[in-house]
Amino acid sequence: MKRIPVAGPSITQREIDYVTDAVETCWYGEANKYNAKFERAFADYVGAKHAVSLPSCTSAIHLSLAALGVGERDEVIVPDVTWIASAAPIHYVNATPVFADIDEATWCLSPESFENCITPKTKAVIAVDLYGNMPKMHEIIRIARRNQIAVIEDAAEAFGSEIGGQRAGSFGDTGVFSFHGSKTITTGEGGMLVTDNDDLFERVCFLRDHGRVPGDVSFRNREVAFKYKMSSMQAALGLAQVERAEEIVGRKREVFQWYSDDLSEYEGVSLNPEPVGTRNSYWMSTALVDSALGIGKEVLQQLLYDAGVDTRPFFHPLSAIPAFAEHPQAELAKVRNHCAYDIAMRGVNLPSGLNLSREDVSHVTAALKSIIDEHQRRQPRRAA
Repeated sequence: MKRIPVAGPSITQREIDYVTDAVETCWYGEANKYNAKFERAFADYVGAKHAVSLPSCTSAIHLSLAALGVGERDEVIVPDVTWIASAAPIHYVNATPVFADIDEATWCLSPESFENCITPKTKAVIAVDLYGNMPKMHEIIRIARRNQIAVIEDAAEAFGSEIGGQRAGSFGDTGVFSFHGSKTITTGEGGMLVTDNDDLFERVCFLRDHGRVPGDVSFRNREVAFKYKMSSMQAALGLAQVERAEEIVGRKREVFQWYSDDLSEYEGVSLNPEPVGTRNSYWMSTALVDSALGIGKEVLQQLLYDAGVDTRPFFHPLSAIPAFAEHPQAELAKVRNHCAYDIAMRGVNLPSGLNLSREDVSHVTAALKSIIDEHQRRQPRRAA
């Protein structure tokens, strides 16, 4: 049986040529040639003044928090539904994560819940662009500015998404991206931090190289800091990818449209939102299954797997996973974050790789509908 993977990149001869050139030439005085080109091209695409290439999005969040001066006794608000990498760096700086609810209309941080979670200890908010979706960023920015709270936009999953023509990652004090092998554009592993703030940019560049001023050759480090750099080979791959950005994002949107064409009139299943005025890059095409159908996402995933379809579960609420079981904020979140717990229990990420064909998507949607229809037939009929 052919297996349909859940994710995968688009690699062309351009990527191969750039990486080969980096292997051959990016040493000694040319070591950072591709890093500089990648950073400039990426900043221009996103619409930011500065970009800093890094080994991961997690390191970008860590550097953002450190550069913003977030530390012990501070609180950082983060949506309850996201990958743990959005919240883990809060612990790295000894601050406290506060789990806010998500918005039913966007699946992202709810502005109302964000505002309700603010305390005198709140120093920053991490607004996550989930699965290519984007939160109501203008509302979040207004609330944050009114309360003197720094904004980190976690655009790891939303390269190419937009609100009103403004690209994901360009809204906050910093924007952070992931180039993991599953992401829309990839460097295998890797990340990027963007900012318009000159002081933040300089602080990030200082902290990412063991507390050394860029260009310093005296090796007299001024602070104990971090080692967060991207290799030239990764940067070469990233440059080729960002040069193909609209082609790749267009392909993601085409894959989603195939799913929409097959499922838009199928009752009980809904797909990613795209509110008016936004462009969703659809990193993951995600299906929400109506709870009235009575089929749990774990059961659905297993049956899809049996049909040759790989899937991922919608992220569990952070407040529900073992890593935060003893966290004092977890119990509060379980009580207040109704939308997070509802949506997370019903969502499944469908295959979204850039190598998918129309026939692959047809196979996935046919399997999904067949599984749900069979499940419904097996349910006992209710008495009239």
